[in-house]
Amino acid sequence: MMNRIKTILLLSILTVLMVFMGNALGGTTGMVFAFLMACAVNFFSYWFSDKIVLKMYGAREISEHDHPAFYGMVRGLALKAGLPMPRVYIIPSDSSNAFATGRNPQHAAVAATEGILRILSPAELEGVMAHELAHVQNRDILVGTIAATFAGAISMIGNMLQWGALLGAGRRDDEQGSGGLIGSLAMAIIAPIAAMLIQMAVSRSREYLADESGARICGNPLALANALRKLHAASHMLPMTEARPASAHMFIVNPLTVGGLMSLFSTHPPMEERIARLEAMEIR
Repeated sequence: MMNRIKTILLLSILTVLMVFMGNALGGTTGMVFAFLMACAVNFFSYWFSDKIVLKMYGAREISEHDHPAFYGMVRGLALKAGLPMPRVYIIPSDSSNAFATGRNPQHAAVAATEGILRILSPAELEGVMAHELAHVQNRDILVGTIAATFAGAISMIGNMLQWGALLGAGRRDDEQGSGGLIGSLAMAIIAPIAAMLIQMAVSRSREYLADESGARICGNPLALANALRKLHAASHMLPMTEARPASAHMFIVNPLTVGGLMSLFSTHPPMEERIARLEAMEIR
């Protein structure tokens, strides 16, 4: 419940930030233009990103005949979650990871690497796939697209403000001094960074929610916690070199190495915290 509230709050902050910047740019017109441009970009992403990302990683769709145990596991979890049967894919990679995609439960797909099928026990793998189905159940692709739309619009408005401030520098210096120029430039730089941080926070909040929902679907929080522990270690020993930043947020474990200040921009929460929350669920 708290993760849902946090997501709503963060999306509300993004909305307020966009309105504030739109007004700074020149009122409603600039804000609407940037928002519509961002919607157009993310509309394409929302409808076609599943096909793009599956092709990007060379994922191969399987049937029950190809891999009866894995396919049957996903089918059983989908029934528990009250979801339609998603398409099931295997990624030809020795790295250990998995993700879900698709614009809604009726057009969903789950994918797992060959590596994850080898290193996890059946119970741990079930926890991972329950996590992925929780993303489908919680419509996280839609939530992520909404957050990306607002962040993209804010970034566009920021670019417009930068150009407007620079091109109008001479006039502004005469009319209101250098403070107006500096203020516009500061807003143009800081607001997009703030929007990106909020977008990443939305993603982290949805990961916590998928962990919680996935643990309830499979009925075994500790199995998912153990799986995350194994996957975290495996990601350092055998990183997913083919992973791309644009799709890193989709995986159950961040396939990109993030540390230091850059962890603020991570799409995934700290692994230790995720594991601790799942273990606390088992205690309750």
